[in-house]
Amino acid sequence: MISVLGVHGGRVPAGCEALLSGASVVAGGARQLRALAPPGVPAIALGAGIDAALGEVAAADGPAVVLASGDPGFFGIVRALRRVVEPGRLAVHPAPSSVAVAFARLGLPWDDALLVSAHARDPRPALAAALRHPKVAILTDGDATPAWFAARLGDDRVVAVAERLGEADERVVTGTPAEIAAMAFAAPNVLIVQGPGAPVEQLGPSWALPEAEFDHRAGMITKREVRAVALAHLGPRSGQLVWDVGCGSGSVAVECARLGAAAIAIDDDADAVARTRANAEAFEVPVRVVEGRAPAALAGLPEPDAAFVGGGGADLDAIVDACAARAVRTVVVTLALVERAGPVLERLRAAGLEADATMIQASRLAPLAGGHRLAAINPVVVAVGRRA
Repeated sequence: MISVLGVHGGRVPAGCEALLSGASVVAGGARQLRALAPPGVPAIALGAGIDAALGEVAAADGPAVVLASGDPGFFGIVRALRRVVEPGRLAVHPAPSSVAVAFARLGLPWDDALLVSAHARDPRPALAAALRHPKVAILTDGDATPAWFAARLGDDRVVAVAERLGEADERVVTGTPAEIAAMAFAAPNVLIVQGPGAPVEQLGPSWALPEAEFDHRAGMITKREVRAVALAHLGPRSGQLVWDVGCGSGSVAVECARLGAAAIAIDDDADAVARTRANAEAFEVPVRVVEGRAPAALAGLPEPDAAFVGGGGADLDAIVDACAARAVRTVVVTLALVERAGPVLERLRAAGLEADATMIQASRLAPLAGGHRLAAINPVVVAVGRRA
């Protein structure tokens, strides 16, 4: 049998001391082994090449113990153990998870929090989650530190860092993103980000909403039929960041935020910026709005998973180039002029994206003489570039 013991405050769970003292082999991180491994018992350090090390644990003749911080089943060693050991040989004894303890130290409920990890993985999905959701807990690491995240958050967030929980030098610090970005923290730590906005599950499943639900100027809004196609290609969801360049009313950014993505809306028109903020507030979703002229205004923004270009004017070529260079996955461009479609596709392909375009032409039923007529909306070309 392999006993997996959670460690908190330098101790294993109550009643598990005999499992540790009777082990034929003990595995864990260097810190846990130094503090808890019984003298004379073979120790296996867990680090790089973890599957091989756990294979040694699985091959032990007698009872084995694996030490892990907090709850070993929560972003912990249990997942890796199940790759080399059948579940019937595992007995997991959890300590409080670091996330639960962090929220407890802050006196906050956490049943409505989104929990994500940036430990030993790409931190961008965790950043996107923190930009979108009103309450997020992030497990950080030495590369994706609290300062890294804080430097990329808006000033409408409150950030807390809980470091070395349960240890003698435990510390919990709360501050603005700018304050946290200027500080260094010991590992391990938990980053908790709080901001505006309703949880995604409260927003309902509808999307491609009617134009009348948005504040817009004289019909200057991406029509719902076109928006539906654009959203399908953008693929907004939790852990993704979408740019809405030339946002106008912000309808695309708002819809992306309603579907769980973080959204940044960019426009150099003050009226468009004000309407976008008003629409985001009306739908109770957080949208970061940047007033500035693209492509220059894009320079300091986090890399998007997908970018939507709904306006560009004379700068369209440069905007498409900037979005194609930085979008991780997809660029969607809507065009009223057919002549622009070919050059846009060429620029997307020159940037290494697979590109195609579709003209969306729809008609809506309108009353006429006791019946209905087809009222055409202006056709729009939707050009899409996808990272291979």
